Amino acid sequence: MGAEVAAGGGSLPGFLGRKSRYARMDDVLPPEPDDGGGVRVRGGGGSSSSSRRYVVACSVFASLNHILLGYDVGVMSGCIIFIQKDLHITEVQQEVLVGCLSFISLLGSLAAGRTSDAIGRKWTIGLAAAVFQAGAAIMTFAPSFAALMAGRLLAGIGIGIGIMVAPVYISEISPARLRGTLASFPEIFISFGILLGYVSNLAFSGLPDHINWRVMLGAGILPSISIAFVLLVIPESPRWLVMQSRAGDARAVLAKVSDSDEEAEERLAEIEEAARATASDTAAWRELLRPSPVVRRMLITGLGVQFFQQATGIDALVYYSPTIFKDSGITTESQLLAATVAVGFSKVAFIVIAIVLVDHVGRKPLLYISTAGITACLAVLAASLSLLARGALPGGAVVTVCGFVAFFSVGIGPINMVLSSEIYPLRLRAQAVAIGFALNRMASGAVAMSFLSICRAITVAGAFTAFAVVSAMSVVFVHMFVPETSGKTLEQIESMFHGGGGVVSAEVELGDGERLEHKRLVPRPSSR
Repeated sequence: MGAEVAAGGGSLPGFLGRKSRYARMDDVLPPEPDDGGGVRVRGGGGSSSSSRRYVVACSVFASLNHILLGYDVGVMSGCIIFIQKDLHITEVQQEVLVGCLSFISLLGSLAAGRTSDAIGRKWTIGLAAAVFQAGAAIMTFAPSFAALMAGRLLAGIGIGIGIMVAPVYISEISPARLRGTLASFPEIFISFGILLGYVSNLAFSGLPDHINWRVMLGAGILPSISIAFVLLVIPESPRWLVMQSRAGDARAVLAKVSDSDEEAEERLAEIEEAARATASDTAAWRELLRPSPVVRRMLITGLGVQFFQQATGIDALVYYSPTIFKDSGITTESQLLAATVAVGFSKVAFIVIAIVLVDHVGRKPLLYISTAGITACLAVLAASLSLLARGALPGGAVVTVCGFVAFFSVGIGPINMVLSSEIYPLRLRAQAVAIGFALNRMASGAVAMSFLSICRAITVAGAFTAFAVVSAMSVVFVHMFVPETSGKTLEQIESMFHGGGGVVSAEVELGDGERLEHKRLVPRPSSR
């Protein structure tokens, strides 16, 4: 059998004492002459700890814009109650005000691609914060629904720019061994922002109706101000620097985020080679529009996970949780807003758990747990709302909704973007992820803008019954179309899609992949 590969200082602590069996092949180096023919893994240098802390800090700072999206989503769930009272808007206007953010953020994300290539990832993060600040200021002082919509559209563009550029920046600055964990950071910041929005609703609800919602929205400017400090701290993406023919600057950045000078040079060489080999934008779109069977299976997996993440109704629960809790028997505004805070805490707590588990338990087991749990919670929620008129106790909906967001946050919430960054080849990754994000935002907007109308047509219980059916379909989808990618090389991941019948082929056993790579990198002795 092949030599054992131990993940060195670069890996996170083992979960419950269990060490990872996997090491990406770009973390495995050929043996040095005096190592006895073993396999050396990066990460054992004395600077590994400091470089890892620096990469984590940069990823945290780059994810701050995601707080803006989460805050806007969370705070609007409470604001809409007081906006309706103050500006006397209709139910349709409520749906448009809530749901338009997803659609308009899509425009910002599409613009972010060209902007980040033109001025850099770092300054695009700053641009996103500035645009959001302008939109939030307009919303805070809006005298009418039209002005409120104008500010929300501008804020949505800023949010769209920010949430698209941050994952790109993180993936380009992170070493492969940490990418799965760091790529989950934006999702936890969205959840934290939602919690802050809920807390803001509760904290300022006691103010007069014509002031409270304005203070709630205005408070969203504060997180974006911190971006000015971020721009002074984080470096530019080394990949963007290479694209600008600034290899010296890229080398300096890589020296800070790598364990050794040798690793920095290797990563620089890989970036330069990848930059030369990357397909043009036109060629990439042509390949995606006329995909080969392998690329088609990748798109089915990536787009399917993006779709089901939103089609199960998470944004309906987040945006309209006060409305749902009101139908479940909770009547006072303070109780409604306190219940939403409990939902926010549940979301944040379980997404932290997901970040710890994603590189240890694996992507697919967490997706199984997540989608099955969501389906059960939606079914129970629908049943409890149906039985409420027969004397069921109020408050059960709060527990069920907390369970829903917990299962969402431990699996399909953060893993959709992790999978997207892994399953596509480099030449197609940016464009394929953009398509997935567009589908995700459109599904989110469709759910948010139609939820109240659907509830009026088939009742709230009926709406969640429909979501439960969709969620049950997502369990089947995960089983049939999603492979396990944790700890596998990009070559191993791609080989999983070389199957037939539209279903990913049986997963490649790591031992086979190790033997194949060892044969290529570490020639075996002639005698055994």
